[in-house]
Amino acid sequence: MVSRFYSLDAANALVPELAVVTTRLREQRDELVGVRDAYRERESAVLRDVIDEAEHADESGTDPELRRLQLRMRGIVDQMQADVAWLDERDIVLRDIGSGLVDFPALVSGRQVWLCWRSGEAGIGFWHNVDEGFAGRRPLQALPGETARA
Repeated sequence: MVSRFYSLDAANALVPELAVVTTRLREQRDELVGVRDAYRERESAVLRDVIDEAEHADESGTDPELRRLQLRMRGIVDQMQADVAWLDERDIVLRDIGSGLVDFPALVSGRQVWLCWRSGEAGIGFWHNVDEGFAGRRPLQALPGETARA
């Protein structure tokens, strides 16, 4: 359930900020995957050492590099959550981080539709029904009835 509906102008006004947020989310996701992979690699190395030496990597049983990687992952997740919260506060629905795909709720002739935007697009140029996803995306010119309104 959404608490607001966007006009085409209001949605387009947010596109510059969205471009920044979606790019940052994509970069953070990519960084998180890299740190996760480094963590797994380090974890395997530490486990091999433990098995080989029958003792932990350090006195406390916690490898400092694993701890650093855990903290970095937590920091990236926290940053991503802040960007997702920014979207949620505006009732903008993030559909795909990789492509920067988002939807804005709008009303057209009394029914809800999604105004659709993806990173790299200059503005809102597409829409789809609420029960359709990206595959149902159509150009704004195909929007039946009146234009999207607040």
